[in-house]
Amino acid sequence: MGKSGDKVKSLPQAISELVRPGHSVALSAGLEGFIPYASAHEIIRQGIGPLTLVAPISNISIDQMIGAGLVERVIAAWVGNVSTGIGYNFRRAVEQGLPRTLEVLDHSNFSITLALEAGARGLPMAVGRSPMGSDMARENPQFKTFTCPHSGRKLLAIQALNPDVALIHVQRADRQGNCQVWGATGFTKQAAMASSRVLVTCEEIVDSEVIRRDPDRTLVPGLLVDAVCEVPWGAHPAPVQGYYDLDNQYYLDYAAATRDPEQAKAWQAEWVDGLSGREDYVAKLGSARLQGLMVSHSRLSAPLEYGW
Repeated sequence: MGKSGDKVKSLPQAISELVRPGHSVALSAGLEGFIPYASAHEIIRQGIGPLTLVAPISNISIDQMIGAGLVERVIAAWVGNVSTGIGYNFRRAVEQGLPRTLEVLDHSNFSITLALEAGARGLPMAVGRSPMGSDMARENPQFKTFTCPHSGRKLLAIQALNPDVALIHVQRADRQGNCQVWGATGFTKQAAMASSRVLVTCEEIVDSEVIRRDPDRTLVPGLLVDAVCEVPWGAHPAPVQGYYDLDNQYYLDYAAATRDPEQAKAWQAEWVDGLSGREDYVAKLGSARLQGLMVSHSRLSAPLEYGW
């Protein structure tokens, strides 16, 4: 039976209800855009851990959660900083066990998508060829080679992933959780379908009639969603198509501010722990900075006819 009814909640309430210590959490499924930073920051404020994080190009959302000492395992294709490369908290955790030891299971973007697709379909594994033959496939216990009974060829069995919670950010949703996205979506749909629970943050909550007028943009149906939170700028500093661009300076500043553990703690105190929520965060960024990230060259999609 699907999850029905009004699902609008505050972000602190949704995080406290859906994310638990020991959970596996899928995030950053939209690749470099739509990263659920507001949700990640709320997890840090509430100190929920230890967690296993499942992500492709996770960017600094995972680096921040690692720095807060809340992550014990990462299943990902890449952890770092989209503008500078290195994620210093991640590196310290891997090399020095600071602030806690970290297990890393390497995937490619493609293999992690296949693993979530298999999980969404209720299958124990996905079958592929990439990244067979690499150190990644040899060292990750979630990969097993086998001989295909039909072709006799060597193939790779990729263990399915079924996260406890998926955190996704979208442009708009209705109160029932029907989510619409345009632009690059990565494997947001697979992550939502594979996960036991789904928490959605959105730039705006709209009337269900808006969703019904453009049904092909509905990427995640409300029947999969447990909570919807209206959080403008909820993906900053990542971009959200049609709303705001990537804030490159933020990534540069973050890299400079997290080179050593004490600096990283100071950054977390200023930008996460010292703020009550996303409204404080947006106010701290300031209107001039936000205005510079908003759409300056409008490019509307063509209208469509859904009649008959």
